[in-house]
Amino acid sequence: MADVAERAGVSVSTVSRTLRGLTTVSPEVRARVERAARELDFAASRHAASLVTGRTGNVAVLVPTLSSWFVGAALSGLGLVLRAAGLELTVYVIPDMAERRAFFEHLPARRNADALLVFSFDLTEEETRRLDKLGMPVVYVSQHVDGRPSVYVDDVAGALRGTRHLLNLGHRRIAYVQTVGTGGFSFSSQERLVGYRQALTEAGIPLDEDLVVATPAGDKRGAAEAVGRLLGLREPPTAVFAEQDEVAVAVIWTLRATGIEVPGQVSVVGFDDQPVAQWFDLTTVAQSPSRIGREAGELALSLIDDPGADRERHLVLPTQVIPRATTAPPPAPRSAPDPRPPSP
Repeated sequence: MADVAERAGVSVSTVSRTLRGLTTVSPEVRARVERAARELDFAASRHAASLVTGRTGNVAVLVPTLSSWFVGAALSGLGLVLRAAGLELTVYVIPDMAERRAFFEHLPARRNADALLVFSFDLTEEETRRLDKLGMPVVYVSQHVDGRPSVYVDDVAGALRGTRHLLNLGHRRIAYVQTVGTGGFSFSSQERLVGYRQALTEAGIPLDEDLVVATPAGDKRGAAEAVGRLLGLREPPTAVFAEQDEVAVAVIWTLRATGIEVPGQVSVVGFDDQPVAQWFDLTTVAQSPSRIGREAGELALSLIDDPGADRERHLVLPTQVIPRATTAPPPAPRSAPDPRPPSP
């Protein structure tokens, strides 16, 4: 910094104020300092700056996986916001319960970030209390946590709209396929099931628990077994609402493999609008994880800049039904054979 100050003809403190972006430096002096810094290939030490500002210039993110379409798209949106603000991103991947316990025991983000964003974790009360004590803003992403800043879509309303779409087409036997075995990392599963049930109740259709089946996440055989249970019912469904697009695609693959036409005999709706939904021309309930990431980043920045801001702010983003080629009215019921003998 002393070298930059000498070349620019200013004091070291002026260089410091310029590189920290303070508005007390005139445009002419700022231009001289920035030009001198470029000529000398000077890069400010983030650690040294943090000693002055009390900030690390870093935002931490806690995610259950990096292989998820949703997480990848949300992190991409978040990264755009943080880069524009000159902040770096540290990602903590917690793929199983053992690493999750270790994270909450040691809380490594405590000393290394200005804010923490928590993606899609079904937290216990104790884990939530631990995060409350971090001494930094904590934003919950793709989940609603009472009394804490959250950015999410209304999964109940989204599933309700998707089920209504099938009801409006005339379907009355509508199955629901959900995922299991996520180990406390999927927050929206039960909320989407609530929306499905709410739509049926609203339409005056009795709930039939035989129409709710489960499959392990990402398990093609498990999806096939779930479809088999539905097809084995005395009165099989004419439509299926799947908790995720990937599950919906597995359902379609199984139905078509057994000679059942989609949507001619069974309609299928997914949730998310992943790229695979467009490839399969899948009717789905769309959300935008990229926008969720951007909005979560903006909310985190506002809380970093203004620690006294509303810490209970909730931002609920919309979903919409995207009708495509996997939904249609149910097939006409087969007429019973005439028991009377043919006329002579």
